[in-house]
Amino acid sequence: MNRLKSRGKAANRARDKQHIKRRIKELPLAASLGAAIRFTHRAFAVDLQSHLAAHDIPVGMWYFLRALWEEDGLTQRELSRRVGIMEPTTLQQLRSMEAKGLIERRRSIIDRRKIHVHLTRAGKALKPRLLPYALEVNAAAVTGFSPSELGLLRRLLARVQQNLARRQPE
Repeated sequence: MNRLKSRGKAANRARDKQHIKRRIKELPLAASLGAAIRFTHRAFAVDLQSHLAAHDIPVGMWYFLRALWEEDGLTQRELSRRVGIMEPTTLQQLRSMEAKGLIERRRSIIDRRKIHVHLTRAGKALKPRLLPYALEVNAAAVTGFSPSELGLLRRLLARVQQNLARRQPE
């Protein structure tokens, strides 16, 4: 009985792979939702970077600053999760931020394995100078949207994220 189930699952996987191969030919880049979201993100990043450059802040650093402005003292791991960046990339970015004097890393007194990231005065001082740029870029991006359209867009993107999150192993 288990062998039959196993064969059935294998046959289903083979059919799924065949279906995917056929669909790949039918999905031009212009029709890909993932590509549209990626290109949209890139447009946000390019616009924002044009403002951040005057402050010598790369857009990759921006996401970490934003997270720390909301909650200072996060662990490196939690910061990676909040920003959605892999830990090795986070570590590299934190080193750059530390070299610029924007953050300092402190080992936890309670759990010596954890390292908490804290903004310095210089890091905190950037918030009122840089945050208006993000507001400006976001406002430009949704020019002509009604409040209900903007609400719908947020809800739809949240559903896309939830749907994809469900596919990830726990």
